[in-house]
Amino acid sequence: MQSDSALRIVWIYPDLLSTYGDQGNVLILEQRAQRRGIPVETFHVRSADPVPEGGDIYLIGGGEDRPQILAAERLRRDGGLHRAIARGASLLAVCAGYQIMGTTFGGEEGQPVDGIGLIDIASGRGEGRAVGELAGETDSALGLPTLTGFENHMGVTRLGPGVRPLARTTIGTGNGDGTEGCYTGRIVGTYLHGPALARNPGLADLLLTWAVGAQLPPIDDSWFERLREERLTAVLPR
Repeated sequence: MQSDSALRIVWIYPDLLSTYGDQGNVLILEQRAQRRGIPVETFHVRSADPVPEGGDIYLIGGGEDRPQILAAERLRRDGGLHRAIARGASLLAVCAGYQIMGTTFGGEEGQPVDGIGLIDIASGRGEGRAVGELAGETDSALGLPTLTGFENHMGVTRLGPGVRPLARTTIGTGNGDGTEGCYTGRIVGTYLHGPALARNPGLADLLLTWAVGAQLPPIDDSWFERLREERLTAVLPR
């Protein structure tokens, strides 16, 4: 880590977990920060490298079963993400990355595999694959509009008592119990691709606000709003 003034974004294990365009979340954060005059440094941390502890926002994406298991093993051994979160960093974890953050998740044959225990969630295999658009009403405490994205997973996730759902689903599967994703502290987990932050710029700004410690000035969101309107109109009842 080089600069004390720049916003430091850390993309974890792009060589293992980077399916369905999840790297777009990195690009969205970079763009939305830079448009507000916030300098950005981005670090792509491959699975053979240690996870740096000095980042401000960490992101991890989705992937297949075997890369997910490898990522969990390496994150447990490394410990850098735990230390970064304890220091006050923010995290967005998507799909396989979301499941890894919990205590267990389903392996290649559905067997339980240890997660990294960063948050109190437990995941397993559902009876069928959830594929398609998801929309849901976000927790009112977050002050965010309707959540939108694309899911493609077989997971079911149970939230512990200290973890709140990110949203209540209107359409789609999410966690499998009428909720989608979770949040606790400065950690957000979600099953949504799209990428999630392109579909939900308010969520991107929430992560940026946590990182910079101040409210952000508004920027022109007309492109993002057109995308959101197109996708929500396509799936929600009029």
